[in-house]
Amino acid sequence: MGETLQFVVRYGYMLVFAWVFVEQAGLPIPSAPLLLAIGALSGMHQMNLWGALSLAVFAAILSDLMWYELGKRKGVRVLQLLCRISLEPDSCVRRTQVSFTKNGARVLLVAKFVPGLNAMAAPLAGIIRMGWRRFLVYDVVGALLWVGSFTITGYMFSGELEHVAANMAYMGKWILFILVAGFGGYIGWKSYNRRRFLGKLKIARITPEELKGKIDAGEDLIIVDLRHAFDFEAQPQTIPGALHMDAADLEEAHEVIPRDREIILFCACPNEVTAARLALLLRSKGITRIRPLAEGYEGWRSRGYPMSDPGESHDAQAVGV
Repeated sequence: MGETLQFVVRYGYMLVFAWVFVEQAGLPIPSAPLLLAIGALSGMHQMNLWGALSLAVFAAILSDLMWYELGKRKGVRVLQLLCRISLEPDSCVRRTQVSFTKNGARVLLVAKFVPGLNAMAAPLAGIIRMGWRRFLVYDVVGALLWVGSFTITGYMFSGELEHVAANMAYMGKWILFILVAGFGGYIGWKSYNRRRFLGKLKIARITPEELKGKIDAGEDLIIVDLRHAFDFEAQPQTIPGALHMDAADLEEAHEVIPRDREIILFCACPNEVTAARLALLLRSKGITRIRPLAEGYEGWRSRGYPMSDPGESHDAQAVGV
């Protein structure tokens, strides 16, 4: 057996716990290959399948409980932090919120199989104040499905590992180069996709200072709060005069949106993703006086600018939308 596999056998239990924990904590190091290898080694009687499976599930649950508690204590800022350190596009926040709206706790059953959704599901469960017992039941089942699917698959095809080990021994140090190059390629590809995604959303923003100046000067603006219902419930205060609308509703209303007034969109997404995407879409439909708010909701709030309660916001029909 090659030195690499001997290393996995020697430190397998410690390795699988640490690897799964840090992946679930948000680092871009996929656990699937390791779980497959652990299952295969168990099939060769080099490791105990149930011991490795239990440690992997425990690591995943421990990490998820940490994010659940952070979501409960820190709110939507946790999601923004995760999207900044994640290599997935920033739209993962919105996608997770929509998934929870439609499916509730059942999202936790499949979240670990979906990049982006995996990192966001546990903290969002904390943000919406899902009961910890309900969260734990669904999260445990989801972790068992995720870990079990890979380790048992590896176990079933353990006979092929001997051929892999022989090839690894023949290739010697080249196998380490291949593994490092493969991991580097994965990170590079993810980073490239993220940069390309953000590049598509380049559009002139209005700064919080500029917007406050326009409001103070009494300019006739349409300010639209595009935050998801979860964000709005957690922080119901908004920019004075803003109307709260779902992005899909505003898109459908593009024909009645006034063309003679400046429209400012803001959201709670990192890089103002929702606002920028919608601004680009509406510009393509002929609405040119539209800009996203730089730094979004947090940018306005962090400067200590005035906020208003939901009841003080404008009604959509009152401004012609």
